[in-house]
Amino acid sequence: MKHAEVIIVGAGVTGLSTAWWLARAGVKVVVLDKGIVGWEASGRNGGGASHYQSPLFDEEQRLWPIMDELLGYPTEYRRERIVMAISPGQMEQERYVANICSELGYRVDVLDGHQVREVVSFAGENCEGGMHYRFGGHANPQRTVQAYAWALQDLGGLILQHNRVTGFDCRNGKVTAVKTELGPIECDAVVLAAGPQVAALASKLGIDIPLVSGRAEMIITEPAPLMKIGGVDGNGLYGRQTLRGNLAYGGGPHEWVEVGEAGPLARPATPLTRNIARRLVELMPGAAKLNIIRSWAGIFENTPDGRPILDRMSDPENVTIASMSGVGFGLSPASGRAVSELVLEGTCSFADISRFGLSRFSDLPADWRQQRGWVATA
Repeated sequence: MKHAEVIIVGAGVTGLSTAWWLARAGVKVVVLDKGIVGWEASGRNGGGASHYQSPLFDEEQRLWPIMDELLGYPTEYRRERIVMAISPGQMEQERYVANICSELGYRVDVLDGHQVREVVSFAGENCEGGMHYRFGGHANPQRTVQAYAWALQDLGGLILQHNRVTGFDCRNGKVTAVKTELGPIECDAVVLAAGPQVAALASKLGIDIPLVSGRAEMIITEPAPLMKIGGVDGNGLYGRQTLRGNLAYGGGPHEWVEVGEAGPLARPATPLTRNIARRLVELMPGAAKLNIIRSWAGIFENTPDGRPILDRMSDPENVTIASMSGVGFGLSPASGRAVSELVLEGTCSFADISRFGLSRFSDLPADWRQQRGWVATA
């Protein structure tokens, strides 16, 4: 490979979705990754597909139900979601969120405890009630990553795994080539979608991106009888029931980690699995006897305000930053389209993503991480 019209650094869902949208437009695209596709948080998350606070929300909801058809491969997307409450305070909070979604034009049904237990077989008598979101839903992260990758390859896109980016060649205010461990590749445009490594890569171009990396952990139980609706959240947890019946749940608290250019060198076990397991049993007492058979851990990046950075730079002018700040999976159909339009047109045609510009951090103090206590533990 000597030349590509667009090089995307990072083979997570954001990078792969962007590459797929570009390939659909006839662009010759190459995706580079230090590891394999979806190896960080893209393949290790709760699979949720409902981000009502994002300007990309409407497009997210429009696209997910048709993604299997568009990609030609299964994502295991399932529509609708239940959010449970096991205390009056949680119920009040869920009503607040439900009202916002209703005002946006999306249907939410308020359920009492008995109605929740009819749908969520593992729910207990401690359930105060919940919300039945008739939109949103969830998909299988591993299946979805592979679906993006295969669909991209079907369109002629190339994915080079185990090929770390080492630097960039620049001339006249543009990146002219991306240096990799397998040699340089010339290009017309670059997208940095490398998750936790975005900041380190951008610094090689003189771009300062404020990010901190966190370790997100999930637990997976043995298979259990299928519930009527597989997407169930609550008690600070997010997750789903797989088609095989496993419960896959996470929800923090997350520990901050230092991530270099090569990514995290180790994933030490933490007491977090016990914390998640305890809260899952509180949420679903009927799942108390299920064995935990494995856990997942993925590294995600977070901005100071918790919102993504989707922005095309002015110097170098052919570089686009795509950092999703922990909400990349569910928004990936819409964010990939948005980033592809930033690359090709310099703007997003279907949503106002101006709030995602990098310039919003221009006055950020240098010690912002210390001020927030967002520092890695020993």
